[in-house]
Amino acid sequence: MNAQLQASFKSSSEEQEPLPEYHHILLAVDSSDHSNRSLQDAVQLAGLWNADITGAHVYAAKLHDVRFRQMEGGLPEQFREEDELERQRDVHDDLITRGLSIITDSYLDHSERQCQTANLTFKRCSLEGKNYRELAAETNNGQYDLLVLGALGLGAVQGSRVGTVCQRVVRRSNIDTLVIKEPGRSITDGPIVVAVDGSTRAYGGLLTALALGEQWQVPVKVIAAFDPYYHYVAFNRIADVLSEEAGKVFRFQEQEKLHEEIIDSGLAKIYQGHLEIAESIARDHGFEHGFETKLLDGKPHDAIEKYLKEVQPSLLVIGKLGIHADADLDIGGTTENLLHNTTCALLISQQEFQPRVEVIAEST
Repeated sequence: MNAQLQASFKSSSEEQEPLPEYHHILLAVDSSDHSNRSLQDAVQLAGLWNADITGAHVYAAKLHDVRFRQMEGGLPEQFREEDELERQRDVHDDLITRGLSIITDSYLDHSERQCQTANLTFKRCSLEGKNYRELAAETNNGQYDLLVLGALGLGAVQGSRVGTVCQRVVRRSNIDTLVIKEPGRSITDGPIVVAVDGSTRAYGGLLTALALGEQWQVPVKVIAAFDPYYHYVAFNRIADVLSEEAGKVFRFQEQEKLHEEIIDSGLAKIYQGHLEIAESIARDHGFEHGFETKLLDGKPHDAIEKYLKEVQPSLLVIGKLGIHADADLDIGGTTENLLHNTTCALLISQQEFQPRVEVIAEST
């Protein structure tokens, strides 16, 4: 078994499993504002369970070599002799390789000093190649249970909320991933918001949120969002295009009434059930520090975004995939939208937890 957290607890009436912990944290560093906050938050997390931190930086010496060769045609005539070109290539390659290596070491030195101050074990990881690819490969090599990275790096421009490296790595990460989005705020400030939809990853994320809320003594607010409005839009559009004969076959009015009277209210009950299960899980683990639930209606990512603006959490915990995910999906639509649009940190959960059968039966 590798070091990735195995939190897929089975249904049973046995004593509760302990809440999840992180023991091996991979931290992406580049000395940007978001990276520096990531370092502080990673140190906070590691201190809870005496976890080790591996600092990783990716540099692209080969990319610079390719670019240098592409620019050779624009060099002055005296530098375009083959012997001179070879000399220039060797000098450039040596300077770039050594220079980027020195920069990487400097980033890692800074991270190591912070970890030493906190009495934490620090390991160094220098990677060469395409940034997102190398970082994703390191993330998924089986040695880590949490990746921490900033939403933006040194290439950030005003108005951006998430960079391409972050997006690509999050898509490919097979472990819990913490994305830091507020350089001026600690994730420990609270409150913590957890989004649940009945999926095992949502409940796995809930367990992690309970563990963090207990350690930091901050409130945990659990939300579930369902959309009762889509059917009204769909039926209005369908009514515009259905012929009278097709409407009879489809039994349009009966279908519309069915959704209004049964399906929409049924959805509300299902998602309220998810919240009741979350309450039961919290009680089972003795969580008493400001736990509350709320049912939201609307397009899930939009309803959640509005709620986040209202409560201003320091951390949102959400499953990477939701209840309707299939085998080919790399990230759920709601999670992807929230990754782009929210301002607070996101803990994107890959851990899975299946509530006990009797808990589900009681709530549904």
